[in-house]
Amino acid sequence: MPRPPASSTSRSSVAAGTRRPEPVLELPEGVEAPALVRAGREFLAFLKVEAGLRPATREAYRRDLVDLFVDLAEAGRLEPASITTDDLRGHLRNLSRERGLETSSIARHLATVRMLFRFLHSRGRIESDPARILERPVRWKKVPGVLTPGSMRKLVERPSPETGSMWLRDRAMLELMYAAGLRASEVCGIKVNEFHPTLGSVTVIGKGDRQRVVPVGLPAIEWTQKYLDDLRPTLARHEDRRDGHHLLLSATGRPLERTAVWRIVRRIAALAGLAEIHPHMLRHSFATHLVGGGADLRVVQELLGHADIATTQIYTHVDRTQLREVVRTCHPREGMRLKRLGSRPGSRSEPAV
Repeated sequence: MPRPPASSTSRSSVAAGTRRPEPVLELPEGVEAPALVRAGREFLAFLKVEAGLRPATREAYRRDLVDLFVDLAEAGRLEPASITTDDLRGHLRNLSRERGLETSSIARHLATVRMLFRFLHSRGRIESDPARILERPVRWKKVPGVLTPGSMRKLVERPSPETGSMWLRDRAMLELMYAAGLRASEVCGIKVNEFHPTLGSVTVIGKGDRQRVVPVGLPAIEWTQKYLDDLRPTLARHEDRRDGHHLLLSATGRPLERTAVWRIVRRIAALAGLAEIHPHMLRHSFATHLVGGGADLRVVQELLGHADIATTQIYTHVDRTQLREVVRTCHPREGMRLKRLGSRPGSRSEPAV
């Protein structure tokens, strides 16, 4: 059955039994702030009905609201209209100093706060928006963890009959994730008819329900086809069609979930002798290896499904070995020194530059 056209709600129409529970806003026991809770629930309803955000995204907003409302209740701010900019700054400081959250997490909290009070102001619940002048924390870009091509080969080739009865699925999953730079949620969402072995590509629905078609190499095509031929028919034998036409299935025949992808990657990595490996490292490695091989950054942006090329630019990092090699071979003074084999730096026979 073909996937319905991409929309803000298309990804929620998954097989029965895999739908996320609706986020419910409740404060911890002993914390009473009914007016804040009502405002928060109205905001979450807006995110669902009018903004069309997916349950996973709304759940992230719900968690941020709970943190915010607990801090405000402890400060005696129980009504939305009584909240000031200083109250919100105090909440953000608490996240940083007492809870030790990273800048990226605080920036996400700030986005939630801004959206909430913009919503309340637009609905006439408050006279002015106290979050309007809050400053965004500086976010330092971190170089993502990347596997070497050799380590990546060890990881994707490790699934075998001795690693379990689902080894063909695990091999196909790893090959696809590395071949196409897929997120865990993206590889879980692929339907059978979105894998195109003849064309050598796979159709993916990424963040914001943006669809992209990504070419994949021969190893990914061959192992995915072998999984489709030898294992998936057994997993999809149930008459209730619990598989939902998804490509990758669990042992019970249901669509593979994102949390299961994490467990599989970590288990296979441990068997391969690799430590601290998570699914997103396959995506990081895909992009880094392409850029290192000379791929145009705009092409990598399209393959990854990034809306902004600034997000893709993190993959232009190079390791120190490459930096030393560039200096050794390209710097004029180093080049002259290499031409004079046997000469020592600082000797009279070495020309100055």
